[in-house]
Amino acid sequence: MSKEMVEAFATLEKEKGIKQEIIVDAIKAALVAAYKKNYNQAQNVEVVFDEKKGNFKVNAIKTVVDEVQDSRLEVSLKDALEINRAYEVGDEIRFEVTPKDFGRLAAQTAKQVIMQRLREAEREHIISEYSQYKDEIVTGTVERRDNRFVYVKIGNVEAVMPHNDQLPGENYNPQDKVRVLVTRVGSDSKGAQITVSRTAPDLVKRLFEQEVPEVYDGTVEIVSIAREAGDRTKIAVKSNDPDIDPVGTLVGPKGARVQNIVNELGGENIDVVKYEENPSDFIANALNPAEVIAVQFSGDDDKNALVIVPDYQLSLAIGKRGQNVRLAARLTGYKIDIKPESQVEFVDSEGDDVETDQDIDDSNESSNEETTESTAEQLEEDSSDDFPNEEDVDSALDDDADKDEE
Repeated sequence: MSKEMVEAFATLEKEKGIKQEIIVDAIKAALVAAYKKNYNQAQNVEVVFDEKKGNFKVNAIKTVVDEVQDSRLEVSLKDALEINRAYEVGDEIRFEVTPKDFGRLAAQTAKQVIMQRLREAEREHIISEYSQYKDEIVTGTVERRDNRFVYVKIGNVEAVMPHNDQLPGENYNPQDKVRVLVTRVGSDSKGAQITVSRTAPDLVKRLFEQEVPEVYDGTVEIVSIAREAGDRTKIAVKSNDPDIDPVGTLVGPKGARVQNIVNELGGENIDVVKYEENPSDFIANALNPAEVIAVQFSGDDDKNALVIVPDYQLSLAIGKRGQNVRLAARLTGYKIDIKPESQVEFVDSEGDDVETDQDIDDSNESSNEETTESTAEQLEEDSSDDFPNEEDVDSALDDDADKDEE
């Protein structure tokens, strides 16, 4: 070892961010392991580093005893007094036992231990540095890809983007710049690992925070997001300022703000809907662009909602392959069942039973029959002297004719 080694430590600390103390401890552990293995030594050894000279020394620690049982661990009082008259039984004495040549096997053992410690230290450094970026958007450079991952260079580390985190239909070529969301900062058997995503719902949220100042400062709040990456996203928003329209704020003038995010996501459709405290109103908004007549809730489970829509709006409410209602359910947290108005009796906003058009027609026919029967019965009962006779009717008609002539 020499001063060059100290300079190498400084370089590692600068480039890898690993402190010199960690490197020195790794080398000490390597030397101790190699010494014990190759020289059949006991556990009573230590390695000391001389920072000025850049040298390592191996010491054997022995205990002063009256009678030596194991020369590797003990030293006699007589021999100890020859070294220093102050030694007593029970004291520990350090003897330098640094070998002149560890040999090839010893050097290889030391190298392996050092590399392991360096990987551990680097992994901890990466986790410590990049954990602050978790759930945040970063810009990286695509390095390469294989059947499982796209490898993205972020700063000095390589992040991985699994297949299910890759945006459908999006190509990732080497040297492409890509904005990704950091979803995981952790480690595995191979070292530190950073996972990034282009499909996570929070990516849309972070993009709106960057694009819309009112979202970033909390004036407009994103309540929930439901996303089918690469196809469609629904986002529910509310305003903490009564004078600000949350939907219009996110959409922007002529749709400029939301269009920027749509372009970033490769043309993914984004529906911005207003969040309402009233579940019925929120569910109706979430099914946009479909028109909703009413929303009913099951008494047994208030998370089940029956939504009634006009017959001609049924397909629009359900959406292509059920996408619209599926996203609305995720957005609101309710299980949504959609029925056309011609098939369902529903409850209006006041909680009263409301009949369908078919029920009303049936009711009217029944009512007309009852009214006809009732009127006939009344005529029979009222055939008394008080009921107008033929002369009274003729007289009344004559009076009307005289008035018309005047």
